[in-house]
Parts: sequence; C-alpha cells; structure tokens
Amino acid sequence: MTTAVPAAEQAAQAREGAALVLDRIAKTYRGAGGGVAALGPVDLEVWRGEFVSIVGPSGCGKSTLFSIVGGLAEEYDGRVLIDGRAVRGPQREIGMVFQEESTFPWLSALENVAFPLRVAGVARAERETRARRMLRLVGLEGFEGARPAKLSGGMRQRTALARTLIAQPRILLMDEPFAALDEQTRLLLGDRLLDVWRELEQTTLLITHSIAEAVQLSDRVVVMTFRPGRVKRIVKIDLPRPRTSAILGSERFGHFVSLIWSELRDEALRGLDAREERC
Repeated sequence: MTTAVPAAEQAAQAREGAALVLDRIAKTYRGAGGGVAALGPVDLEVWRGEFVSIVGPSGCGKSTLFSIVGGLAEEYDGRVLIDGRAVRGPQREIGMVFQEESTFPWLSALENVAFPLRVAGVARAERETRARRMLRLVGLEGFEGARPAKLSGGMRQRTALARTLIAQPRILLMDEPFAALDEQTRLLLGDRLLDVWRELEQTTLLITHSIAEAVQLSDRVVVMTFRPGRVKRIVKIDLPRPRTSAILGSERFGHFVSLIWSELRDEALRGLDAREERC
C-alpha cells in the first residue's frame, strides 16, 4: 500500500539541498491612496554552486527582490531561507555587489579588498595575503597600490567584487554590477566573473536587464512578469561549460536569447504602457 505524501512535505523535500529559497516572497508599498503590489508572490530555489539570473521589465520588482534577499527591506511577506534556515535582515552568508560605485576612494585596491577582514580583526599579514589572492582572481594583480581614481570603471567593479568575496559568503548577490560599463567591457568582465565563479564554486544570484548577459553567465534564467513581479518562466541554459563570451555568436546562444525575449516582450510592453500612462 502506497502512502500519499502531503504536498507541503513534497515541497520541503524538493528544496532540500538548496542554498537559497524564496518562499512566497511578496511586497506591497502602502500610501495614502492605497497599496501598490510591487512583487510576488515569488517562489525560487537556488542550488549550491549554481549561477541564476533574474531578468524582467522595468517596474517588475527586481530591485525590491534584491533588497529583500540582501536583508535591506524590513517589511515584506514570505520567507528567505539560507541552507534551510529562515532569516531576516543582513546576513554574513550573503555578499552583495551593487550597481553604484562602492569602493572607498581613500584606500588602495588592496586596502579596499582587505577592508572586511580588517573590520573582523584579522591580522594584517593574513588579510593582505588573502586580499592579494582575491585581486589575482579578478585579474587585478599589479594594481594593489592603485586608488580607485586611477582605475577604470570595470576595474573598480572587480575590486568591489573581490572585497565582497574575501568574506567568503555562501551566496553572492549582484544587482546590475556591470550596467554602467560599455558592452565590450561587460562581455569580458562576464568572462572574468565566470572564472571566479568556477574557481570558488560560488552560489550566485544576478539581477540584470541584459538577456545576453544572463544567457552568457547562467545555469538558469528566471523571467519575471511586470508588476506585481512574479516568476513567469524559468529557462535552463543548456550550453556547455566552461563558457566564455565567444559563445555569443553561436546558433544555440541565439536560441536562448530569442526564447527569453519571447517570454519577456509582452511584459516589457506592459511596463512601457504603464509609464506612458503616467506621462
């Protein structure tokens, strides 16, 4: 005789081993005129060592989701779980890289990267050794003494990435980290990011507007609807690894870009129509 397993228990079993679980995440902004449902509910699992990207139209709640997962949002519905443990607020297990410039201009690249270890009270010799390793990993060996003003935008973002990774987070969370860079630099930094991801086996969640970037980097791409942002489709990127930007010219790469755009186009039109109505 077969015993039926309750749906809730099946869902829990399916999520075992997930590094990050978003469980019915939702956010409503409330004001004098009522509430605006910005996000959700969103359900998603990110597995250990996996690279997942989220794409969606403007206004779908990607930045809101970033804030919730990163512990920066106080009021929301649902749960964020790290290795099966429900958490709220900033967590040491989550490292964040932002779109905006975040290096300290008065510190050298080496000092910037070592800063989290300095705050943690790690001895100087050890933190400098670890910081040099991280700078080598992101391709900045030889620039240890340079301050941010002497570095390009891409080099500053790599410095910020190295500073985040030196704290050894379980999950790397990135919000449009290369958005301010030109297309060629973005592609090459994507290659560098994949090198780091492969070397560290780093669980990564990337939020991006770029479909090509998402396909280049990801194991799976999550396509979100317009507001309130929900998961419309999750596309498994069945492209060989190790992977570089050289794959952009392949027919298979184009297939995934077209597939994701076909899912995203109507949502982007809804967002465009909503913006025009407000004008």
